[in-house]
Amino acid sequence: MASTTRYTLIKNLQTAFRRGEPFDYAQLTKLGVSSALAHHYLKSGWLVRLGRGVFAFPNDTLRQEDCLKFLSHRVAGLHVGGKTALAWRGIRHNVPVREVLCLWGDEKGGLPTWFLKQFPSRYTVRNPFSSTLEKNFGLQPLPEAPGGVPVSVPERAILEMLSEVGVHEGIEETRNIMESARSLRTDILTILLKNCRRVKVVRLCVNWAQEMNLPWAVAARKAASGRLGRGRWTGRLRDGTVLVLKP
Repeated sequence: MASTTRYTLIKNLQTAFRRGEPFDYAQLTKLGVSSALAHHYLKSGWLVRLGRGVFAFPNDTLRQEDCLKFLSHRVAGLHVGGKTALAWRGIRHNVPVREVLCLWGDEKGGLPTWFLKQFPSRYTVRNPFSSTLEKNFGLQPLPEAPGGVPVSVPERAILEMLSEVGVHEGIEETRNIMESARSLRTDILTILLKNCRRVKVVRLCVNWAQEMNLPWAVAARKAASGRLGRGRWTGRLRDGTVLVLKP
C-alpha cells in the first residue's frame, strides 16, 4: 500500500476517534484498516496496543467515560452500580481520595488488565435480581451523558449496595449512604423488591428504612410482603460481625 494511502487512513482514524478513546480491530476494519496495516501503525508508533485487539493513540490519557462506554458494548450487562452509581447520582457519604468503581455485569472473567490499571474497579456478577426482572430495568445513562455507559438508578443501586454488605461494603458506611437516599421512587423500588431474590437484601432494605424513618419505608415493607421469609436471618460477615435481621 502506498505511503500516501497509509497516511490518509491514519488521519481518518484520528478524526474518527477522540483522544483518550480506546478502539478495537472491528472498528479499524470498518474504516478500511486491515490487521496488517494496523500492525504497521503499531510498529511506526502511530498506534499503541492496550490489550489484545485494543488500541489507542500514543501519549493519550484514557478517558474513564469513553473506556466504560467501550467496554459496555463488549461485556454483557456491564453497568455502573451500587455505591458508585449512588455517588454519581448525588447520593454519597464520604468522598474517597480515589474511588474504586463498582461495576456489574453478566459475564464471568472480569475486566481487562489495561482498564484496571487505569481505573481501579471491582467487578461482580452476583446479580441480586431474579430473571423475572425486565432486562436493563433501572439502568440508564446519566442525564449529562445520554450516550454513555448504563448507570443504575438510585432504587436499583441501593439494593445492589445492600447485596455487598459484609462482602465489600461495611455496615456503618452503607447505613450512612442509605440514610441520604430519602427521595426514592416507590413505584420503581416496588418492582425491584418484588424481583429481588436475596432475603438479606430485602430485609436490610426494609428494616433499615424503618429504623431511619425514611419516607419510602412503608412502601418498601408493603412491596416486600411475602419475600421477607420466616424467622430471623443470621449471617456472619467477613470481618467476623454477626448480622441478625428480623422478618
